[in-house]
Order: sequence, then structure tokens, then C-alpha cells
Amino acid sequence: MRSKEKTVTDRQVAVQDIIHYYLNLGGSIMYWRKPDCPEKMLLVCNQGAKAQEDISLEDTDPGFVLAPFDPSLKKIFFKADLLFRFKDDYLIADSNPTIPELTLPAKADAPPPSYYFRTCLNEPSINTFHELIHASIDCARQQVVEKIVPSKFQEVSLPENFDPVTVFNQLCEKHPHAFVSLVTSPDTGTWIGASPELLVNVDAAGQFKTIALAGTQKMKPEVNLKSVSWTQKEIEEQALVSRYIINCFKKIRVREYTEQGPHTITAGSLLHLKTEYRVDMKEVNFPQMGSVMLKLLHPTSAVCGMPFQPAFDFLKKNEGYDREFYSGYLGPVNMEGESSLYVNLRCMQILEKKVRLYAGAGVTADSDAEQEAEEIETKIKTLSQLIQ
Repeated sequence: MRSKEKTVTDRQVAVQDIIHYYLNLGGSIMYWRKPDCPEKMLLVCNQGAKAQEDISLEDTDPGFVLAPFDPSLKKIFFKADLLFRFKDDYLIADSNPTIPELTLPAKADAPPPSYYFRTCLNEPSINTFHELIHASIDCARQQVVEKIVPSKFQEVSLPENFDPVTVFNQLCEKHPHAFVSLVTSPDTGTWIGASPELLVNVDAAGQFKTIALAGTQKMKPEVNLKSVSWTQKEIEEQALVSRYIINCFKKIRVREYTEQGPHTITAGSLLHLKTEYRVDMKEVNFPQMGSVMLKLLHPTSAVCGMPFQPAFDFLKKNEGYDREFYSGYLGPVNMEGESSLYVNLRCMQILEKKVRLYAGAGVTADSDAEQEAEEIETKIKTLSQLIQ
């Protein structure tokens, strides 16, 4: 019988083995890969999630955060009871001395994994998404907002033998520069995504970083990123996000920041404009800056609009569905002294029999309704191809 068993310190134990083991014990799982990183991390929380009004990056235990789009709702924190490190989908030997000598059953004897799938969700109340886009453009042209970000979802049937880890790995391959994540818990259900948008990063050296990301176009074969041309509407849309970040700096009286960009980046089959902002928190004597900026930035104008309150109120009234964790934020906190939180974009929610795919687009007074609708369909198609 012993020959059918293996321990989690075995170099050949796959990530699916450990995920299935802890799911069947009732644990919550967070699996992620940072941008341009060869390793993947797996966090196990056996204590249950903790709902918090706000997240303090300075005082929180090592763990993982999943926050909803609505900033008034509580954020979900998962403490890191166990942390595993993987490469090529196999456990890195001796990567964490706190890993216990747990014995896993052979695959033939293992029970099926118990991912946390929600049964059903409310359908949107709007008649058509095109109506929402036209209403958003009208709102911008009436100067109620400078920018607004309507979104939609599309549901596809869940294929037989659907494996979330397989989809996670496909996203890692297609989006090497994104934060790829798989979260499953009784409190949140199961979410998978590949976000190109960093919200807040604070490293062990006290460096703060955030980005402005906006503007979207399809990537053409063999494109030279330096020669990509952008329309005035796309440039202005990205500039709005940049001004949003700079206004947040002004609110906390931080003037010593570096700005790099905008420049064109790839995100799967799409192109975006990106500007990076950095602050030395030691130099400005502001050790709590990460937590303060997190509260100021979310939700950014890239996922909600600008000014925030009228854009948020419009979406709550007209979008017709609850975004839940789509366009919220997620990521590890205080892992080896670093916190990295990303906007939950390019994501899907796994239901009991269906997969819900989410996408949105930035609308301004200069927007063309058909082009905005096409942009969103392109984003959804990128995700749906993984499910098919």
C-alpha cells in the first residue's frame, strides 16, 4: 500500500495533487504566477476567510487578498497557513521548510477535487449592451463624466472534465507579462484570470509602484511595438488614468515620484498604453503609503471612470448586474516583505455548469459605440477560446 503513496516533499508531486488534497479537506486555495516569473506560488488557507473593511499592507499577516469592485464592501483576506512554490508544475524540493510530511493518495485512489463552484447568479436587467454603451457615451458628452467603463459578461457551458489548473496554465503561456491567478474558496467561489494591470506594489526595500493602463487595440502579427500608432481618443483615455494617479499623489502631498511612459505593451492578443509611477517611501518618509494609495486608487478610472462618484453611480444604476470581484483587486500581501495587488481583469468566474467571462471598455465623449462593443467582444473571445 505504501508504494501507492507519495509525500508533498517529493520532487514529482504535481500542483493538482496538493490542490485536490487540501480542497477535499475543506481548505481555500490561491494559486498565482507573477509577471515574467518562472515560479508559481500556491497558498493554502485552512482557517477560513476573514472579511475586512480595509487592507493594511503594513500590519497584515502574510496572505492573499481578494476585493470586490464596490469599495464600500468588505475585502476578503486569506491567511497563508501553508505556502508552496512550484516550477514546471512540480513542487520545488526544500522550497519551504514549514511544509509538513503529508501523504497523498495515488491518483487512482484520490477523490475528485471539490472546487467551490457557485450554482447561479442574477442575469443583467438591461435590454442590450449596446444601449448601455450609447448611454455611457451620452453621459460623457453631457459632461457628467470624463470617462466611464461599462462592462458585460458572457456565459458559456462548462465542458466535461473542466480543469481550472489547465486553464490557469494556458493563461500563463498566453500572458507571460500578466499576473495569472486561480482562487477558490467557499466565500468567493472560483475565479481565474490574467491581469495586465498592477494596482499597488510595495517591495521589501520600501519602493512603491503603480501603473496607468488604458487604450486597447488588436495586436497584428510581427508588430513593432515602437511603431504602433494610437488614436487621439486612446491617448486621451490613457492620460485620464495617469491624471487620476497624479491627483492621488497630490491628495497625500507626494511630489517626489518618477514617471515612465506611456509606452505600448502586449497583453495576450491585445496592445495597451502603459505608464509606470514609482515612489521611494523612505525618501518621502511615508511608510503607510501603500495602504493609503490602495484606498485612494481603487477602483481606478481604468475600470470605473472619472470622476469616480458619478461614474460609479451611473454603473450601479445602469449596468444591471453585480460585478462582484470582477474589476476588484487581488494578490499576495507581505510575502517575503512584498505586497503585489492587481486589478482583477481578463477574468472568468466558474459556476456549477457555466463559465462567466467578463470584459469592459473605456468610453469617452469621442467614443464610437461599435468600436467599443467590438473591443469588449475581442476581450471576451480571448477568454472563451480557452474554455472551448
